Amino acid sequence: MLTYFWRYLYINYFRFWLKWFLRHIHGKCELQRICDGSKDGAHRTHRIEYSLEHSKSKVLRCSVNINKDEVDKCIADIIKAKQINVEKDKRFQINLRICILQISGYKRLFLEVEDVRKQPYDSDNPEHEQQLMELWDLLMPHEKLKSRITKQWGDIGFQGDDPKTDFRGMGILGLANLLYFSRHYKEESRQILSHSNHPKIGYSYAIVGINLTEMAYSLLKSGALKSHFYNVVPGSPEIKCFHQLFCYLLYEFDKFWFKEEPESIMLFNQYREKFHSQIKHLLSNPSVVLTL
Repeated sequence: MLTYFWRYLYINYFRFWLKWFLRHIHGKCELQRICDGSKDGAHRTHRIEYSLEHSKSKVLRCSVNINKDEVDKCIADIIKAKQINVEKDKRFQINLRICILQISGYKRLFLEVEDVRKQPYDSDNPEHEQQLMELWDLLMPHEKLKSRITKQWGDIGFQGDDPKTDFRGMGILGLANLLYFSRHYKEESRQILSHSNHPKIGYSYAIVGINLTEMAYSLLKSGALKSHFYNVVPGSPEIKCFHQLFCYLLYEFDKFWFKEEPESIMLFNQYREKFHSQIKHLLSNPSVVLTL
């Protein structure tokens, strides 16, 4: 309660006067000081994000939720509102533009990922069916499916004879992630599939991939992936950046699983949480970069 009280006082009273004092001392507003004093990536963007979200200026607060084509106008409005002399601080516009693209882009990325997640797998949709067949062909290039509904799907880690039932939790997003990994990392995906078929400590490849899709989604939703994306993407992240993060998780989970050597697949949830905790610990570092 006391912590909340002091936070309230700082945001609503002390912070305003501290900013006023520092501007008169340095001759620069808070945004300029952050751009000058912070290194590129998450260190700078997190501070800019906090400054914008807690500003008393509506122009600044709204800048974190704009479309990509509104960024330049938004920056011009901020410069006008804060009376910034850009001739004396020529790097300011460039640095602020990158930060706003990253901040607003992260929010748009979540909405895009959410839209894909909400799409259920539809076996009557030719595009969905084509993607599912492509996944099989990429993972099992030397074996043909005997029929659309078959026990063969278990060979790549689906639970039943029809994979569509396994996509219920994450919708088409689970398939999109698995397909991206198989398309862009063919050898790695087949290697991990081979690992997953280990006779003693194997796991269901596709089911684990869908489970890790849920993990990636929850990390994105909570904001835990901000530092990673702010460090990796010098602008607005696209959905392929989310797919790349999934590839990292699947690749690292495979290594983690065989290092831990679980006694049984029945302990999957326990080890999943341990892996999740390790990833969240990595993401707590503002310098984090999770890439293959």
